[in-house]
Amino acid sequence: MTALLWAGAAGAWGFVAVFLLDGWTRPGYRPVRHPVSALALGPRGWVQTANFAVCGALITAGGVAVAGPLDSAVLAGAIAVFGASLVASGVFPMDAMRGYPPGAPDGTPAETSLRHRLHDHAGVVVFGSLPVAAAVAAFAVPDPAWRWYSGVTAVLFTAGFGAFGHAWETDSARAGLVQRATIIVGWLWLGLLFAYAAA
Repeated sequence: MTALLWAGAAGAWGFVAVFLLDGWTRPGYRPVRHPVSALALGPRGWVQTANFAVCGALITAGGVAVAGPLDSAVLAGAIAVFGASLVASGVFPMDAMRGYPPGAPDGTPAETSLRHRLHDHAGVVVFGSLPVAAAVAAFAVPDPAWRWYSGVTAVLFTAGFGAFGHAWETDSARAGLVQRATIIVGWLWLGLLFAYAAA
């Protein structure tokens, strides 16, 4: 089980590392404006698609392994759902919009494809299940410091999700930045939780 926990940590931290590096080096992509999911589009889209699939699978496996050392099936289930919804986000990519890939309309289309809508649904599960996992950990993890860290993460991540939702709906020039900050808060916590459980 320890190997699965470290695999989960690698999935959480690796996901962030890949989208940061790919976003900084992708021609025509603006990390401050564009969401992480847009990296699954264009000629290099396979990189982020693989990132969703591989890291999501690793997190799902790690989530299952959490049940033993942290003695919480609910926490394990929430993490596994989070990982599986990351995989689904890769299976159903978003539509081209808001200027990416280069040549796409700068705004948001009035009609979106079924795959885009499925991607949105998967995203809601991604951003909904992680704060649930953190909130559960705030009660399930025996270490008091970890309880506080998990509780703060649940609050910050939920607030970040709300801020990103507003930024996306208003087509803010900083929507991508808000999303990245939120993801880093949540995925960092998750990777550290896996490492704590493996120790």
